[in-house]
Amino acid sequence: MRRPTRREIAAQDRQMLIRQAQFRLAADAVTAALSGVPEVAAVALIGSIARPLWREVPRFQPFRDWDVPVWHECKDVDLAVWLDRLDRLQTLNRARSMALHQLFKEKQIGVAHHQVEIFILQGEADAYQGRLCPFSRCPKGKRECLVPGCGREPFLQQHAGFTFWPDALAPASIMHLYDRRRGILRCASEVSAQGQDDHVATA
Repeated sequence: MRRPTRREIAAQDRQMLIRQAQFRLAADAVTAALSGVPEVAAVALIGSIARPLWREVPRFQPFRDWDVPVWHECKDVDLAVWLDRLDRLQTLNRARSMALHQLFKEKQIGVAHHQVEIFILQGEADAYQGRLCPFSRCPKGKRECLVPGCGREPFLQQHAGFTFWPDALAPASIMHLYDRRRGILRCASEVSAQGQDDHVATA
């Protein structure tokens, strides 16, 4: 297997940037839908979608074999959502699905509902409660439903061994999108998706 050319590296870099940009559009669409739910106090984008991309050797060939770094591959959208109450999570589930359906209808950008992870937080202490379950009913009878505490509130999913680390909300790792008192704060899709350095090979 030959080494990737500079043109192939540049094409892969562009693909990663496009992927991040599409995920940011999905974050905006879901945030707009969640802003209409009364118990949603705030929404923020976290994870790799919220930050400038960085270079790393990817998991796929031929870049992996040749130890050639490209922009980080974004795999999903992570949204932190602060709620006043937990008894209407199915409403959030429907809002997420409808927003992504509309995004595909209007812009032909396909993002599955399970690719938009919603981390539920409460209070000024940012207490992590769980994730919004992607299933259509709770419990669904899946293996995931057997995790202790999963479904203690309908559609509040727990993951075995998962810890929500406070640094996920650090200023350098978060993009605040919505606050109930001030409305939509910014659109993630309007923030440059360029990586941490501006050089992309084109030859």
